[in-house]
Formats: sequence, structure tokens, C-alpha cells
Amino acid sequence: MTTHRMAHRSPKPLADPNRPVERAVTAALVLGVLAGLGWIAAMIYTVAGWSF
Repeated sequence: MTTHRMAHRSPKPLADPNRPVERAVTAALVLGVLAGLGWIAAMIYTVAGWSF
């Protein structure tokens, strides 16, 4: 059962520009994913080069 206080609480936005720490973490995660994708592509290129 929700209380009166809980029923009127507005949800916080996910990406608040006033939170630089969250923006830094998001940027670091994006860079990490890009680095991982680059590493996977390099490994595929390397293994494909071995077969020729």
C-alpha cells in the first residue's frame, strides 16, 4: 500500500546535466564499449590474416 507521500513523488530524470559524476561514468562506459569493440575487430582481423 502506498502512502500519500509516495503517491505524489515525481520520478527523477535519468540524465540530469547537473550531475557531472554520472556523466563521467557514462562517458567512461561508452569509451570502454568502443575500446572493446575495437579489440574484437582487431582480433578478427588478426585471425583472418592467419588463414592466408
